[in-house]
Amino acid sequence: QVQLVESGGGLVEAGGSLRLSCEASGRTVSSIAMGWFRQAPGKEREFVTGISRIGISTKYIDSVKGRFTISKDNAKNTVYLQMNSLKAEDTAVYYCAADLDRQRGSFYVPQIEVEYDLWGQGTQVTVSS
Repeated sequence: QVQLVESGGGLVEAGGSLRLSCEASGRTVSSIAMGWFRQAPGKEREFVTGISRIGISTKYIDSVKGRFTISKDNAKNTVYLQMNSLKAEDTAVYYCAADLDRQRGSFYVPQIEVEYDLWGQGTQVTVSS
């Protein structure tokens, strides 16, 4: 059974950094596309960033470009979200997600919720201004 476990959330001041981790069990991250979503209070869950199956292609929403970086560590079977220059508007629950479709193109990065099959439990990120 595939499971995703997130960690690394917390409280940080604006301008600070956090690194979120998403450890996968039951499936190697090197074979699947992964993504991070977030949901702020009173808002819909939104796509933040994703990485393709082979880890070459990435996508980011405009508001985090240049500040957030997604990466895979195949040896640790973990996907990371490095978040720098954090802003108050980045405050949200962050969710890791996995697209288990092995037929997905190697360079394709899923960007909508229905493309993802498995979700982590979420981790809270709070940025104080």
